[in-house]
Amino acid sequence: MQFYAGRVVAMKKSMRQSRIEQLINQYPIGTQEELMEHLEEVGIQATQATISRDIREMQIVKAQDGHGHLRYTIFKAGNRSEEERLRETINEVVTGLTRVEFVNILKTLPSNGNLLAAIFDDLNLPEVAGTLAGHDTIFIISPSAEVAVKLHDMIADEMNPDIVH
Repeated sequence: MQFYAGRVVAMKKSMRQSRIEQLINQYPIGTQEELMEHLEEVGIQATQATISRDIREMQIVKAQDGHGHLRYTIFKAGNRSEEERLRETINEVVTGLTRVEFVNILKTLPSNGNLLAAIFDDLNLPEVAGTLAGHDTIFIISPSAEVAVKLHDMIADEMNPDIVH
């Protein structure tokens, strides 16, 4: 709901999400509370549940900015294809790769595990049955050990040898 000239006006989801995108591109917002505060400053009232739903639908993830701070970013930003984004992100953030049977374990630079896992999840690759991500580690589960080998080789080909530990 939004107040306009003393009356309550319904805020369309698309309008709210458009404003959310503008705000996270303009300010270093790192929490739902900060996002709610910025929305209130521009006259948009939304519940925490609504904000949480918007974040999920808009594919907003936390990533480290150039100053080392965690902030929200829209995972689909830019004109690159999702496959290009996957390759570039692997090259930029993956520091280690291990395969155990049907699971690939990726080590990333700090605060990049969730971002890279979101890219894998969004692509719906047949080699990926699911992901589990943390701060700097991702478990990618494949349907079989043979498929995991194929995924392992693809990831290894994209890794930057200068940042591998």
